Amino acid sequence: MQPTRLVMADGKEFRGSSPTWQQVNYSGEVVFNTGMTGYVESLTDPSYAGQILVFTYPLIGNYGVSPTDTWESSRIHTAGVIVSEACVGWSHAGSQMSLLDWLHEQEVPIITDIDTRALTKHLRKHGTMPGVITTSNRSTLVPAKVPKVKVTIPEPLTYNNQCKKLVILVDCGAKNNILRSLINLPIKVKRVPADYDYTNEKYDGVVISNGPGDPVDYPKTVAILKKSLALNKPVFGICLGNQVLGLAAGGKTYKLLYGHRGHNQPCIQSDKHCFVTSQNHGYAIDEWSLSKNWRISFRNLNDNSVEGIEHITKPFFSVQFHPEASPGPTDTAWLFQKFYNSLG
Repeated sequence: MQPTRLVMADGKEFRGSSPTWQQVNYSGEVVFNTGMTGYVESLTDPSYAGQILVFTYPLIGNYGVSPTDTWESSRIHTAGVIVSEACVGWSHAGSQMSLLDWLHEQEVPIITDIDTRALTKHLRKHGTMPGVITTSNRSTLVPAKVPKVKVTIPEPLTYNNQCKKLVILVDCGAKNNILRSLINLPIKVKRVPADYDYTNEKYDGVVISNGPGDPVDYPKTVAILKKSLALNKPVFGICLGNQVLGLAAGGKTYKLLYGHRGHNQPCIQSDKHCFVTSQNHGYAIDEWSLSKNWRISFRNLNDNSVEGIEHITKPFFSVQFHPEASPGPTDTAWLFQKFYNSLG
């Protein structure tokens, strides 16, 4: 290991250690996740693309890295990892390598021995911001802002060809478990790129996936969904998909101070049912920008921000959290069945 610094955009520094293979500077938006487990799923979540992820739980890597069938994509998407302690002596019958070996294999930097509690408190007070992981002792130039990052597939893919009902999955960086949750239903799924125009095709419903970045950076996705809404086909948005639906409905979004990232986020439904949810987002819908044709279906119990919207008469709804979980609780997995029922 070697001495390493995390340099924040506001000039704050945190000192720690990193493996000796890390010899260059690594930049990204520094964000934190409050989950106690699920680091493999989190690191492979495309929504973290371009971000340096701080794990608030003090020991990460204790059960190693499992085979790829538990990953949420084909690779790690985070720009870097920050932990208090990275476990070297991992133990799990189904795992194949240590967290440190996995990060080295995928050339993703990590900084350990950081006071993650102090770092998290700093981010909660000042907000998420760009940062750089560096081994240099010289002053390091931190980017003024994080570059825009998009993750999608190059060409459409189809699953469950034997089924009659067809659902379009708009892939803005879709987690694998969203796809798993859909193909477990008796529907044919056509997974398409984020900018793919499906509105001239025959389909029964649309799912807008999660993904990284600011929702206003997806103007084509929003415009295509707006055309779909005019056709009155059922729509189900998840995470970024919630924000995209809000924009397509004529609403606005804004950036949260430090976002919601973890597997223990409480949300209350409009009928007063409370659910513990898995979340990973830095933006939210401005409820006052929505027309009277839309209602708030879920709210975050910590800050009262919008966690779900629903049209009052048409089959359009979305949630800011992750009903497919992975990692996290499956309390809201029933939303996939709700979407299926809306297909008629």
